[in-house]
Amino acid sequence: MSNIELLNILKIRFEKNMNRHKGLEWVNVQAKLEANTDKLWSLNEMEMTGGEPDVVNYDEVTGEYIFYDCSVESPKGRRSICYDPKALESRKENKPKDSAIGMASAMGIELLTEEQYRELQKLGNFDMKTSSWLKTPPHIRKLGGAIFGDFRYGNVFIYHNGAESYYGARGFRGSLRV
Repeated sequence: MSNIELLNILKIRFEKNMNRHKGLEWVNVQAKLEANTDKLWSLNEMEMTGGEPDVVNYDEVTGEYIFYDCSVESPKGRRSICYDPKALESRKENKPKDSAIGMASAMGIELLTEEQYRELQKLGNFDMKTSSWLKTPPHIRKLGGAIFGDFRYGNVFIYHNGAESYYGARGFRGSLRV
């Protein structure tokens, strides 16, 4: 989609969800986006895979706006994937099409951390039917595992699984700083 179309979608979403970014003004976000077309490309990738990116914070130290995927469920275009390229390579049969870390890298975004995922859940109820891979601490990944989160029974749950596993209802959510 064109940058103009994307900016219009982002503006409408921004205005519809002011609770996610109290005190921020769209005109400033748009100016920052127009000055960083590489970041617009990444936001387009987030949008095209079903992430519905929106501004969730502003970093006063760096002067960056922070976008997260805010789709109600884990983005449709990023499901049925394992955790990272190493896990993908380790599968000998029934390989998924990609990995969360591989896709995020190609899109120019980062997976949400557990802390960021918990912050997102304060803005609404996300992943009530799906789950999302989260950036896994190195000591867990070194042992073959990876973490993911979801929202059930009014609570955020963080779980673990083998990094090579994949499910139709598990994708990943990303973040982007602009």
